Amino acid sequence: MTDLAQSESDQERRIRRRQRAGVESNARLTASVAVVLFVLLAVEGVTILRIRPLLTPHVFIGMLLIPPVLLKVGSTTWRFARYYLGAPGYRRKGPPPLALRLLGPILVTLTMIVFASGIALLLTPTAWHARMLFVHKASFILWIAAMAVHVLGHLLDTARLAPRDWMYETRTQVRGAGLRQWSIAASVSLGLILAFITIPEVGRWLATGGLHHG
Repeated sequence: MTDLAQSESDQERRIRRRQRAGVESNARLTASVAVVLFVLLAVEGVTILRIRPLLTPHVFIGMLLIPPVLLKVGSTTWRFARYYLGAPGYRRKGPPPLALRLLGPILVTLTMIVFASGIALLLTPTAWHARMLFVHKASFILWIAAMAVHVLGHLLDTARLAPRDWMYETRTQVRGAGLRQWSIAASVSLGLILAFITIPEVGRWLATGGLHHG
């Protein structure tokens, strides 16, 4: 009986370790891609200060952001779903603070509106430009306020977790560091492809007088 109990205890510990590793893996991916987004969004913010002469880099970075944003939304949605579906590791870790949980769906919705309206500005007929530009600007103002709260709320966790997959001492503590790094690299590469494909649309948009709607 003692050996059987010991075997069951060892098995439970192994299961708990795997569960903790899964939670930590998700947290590391979320934090790492958050840093990438922070840098890209900071550069995007600079283009907004002089949007007319910097419209091309504004659009380029905006398109580049889309795949990393989707990766971030995917990783946070995974944590959300696993927690509310009762996954033991995620239940033990617990949810984010209530305010951040309530803010999450709002931020995701605003993010989708900001990017969708930006893409629509380039691709829709001229008659839609004024309407789409209004939606883009209004949603951006709300989005930047929500994003500021989100960043501040997760700042300490991000600073603690983001370096772990990139430092020799900690990257091997949780399996899959290479896969997580490649996922981020792939999202940035896909974003670059989207950005280069989209750039010709900027010239066509300017030719139709789109900038004058701003």
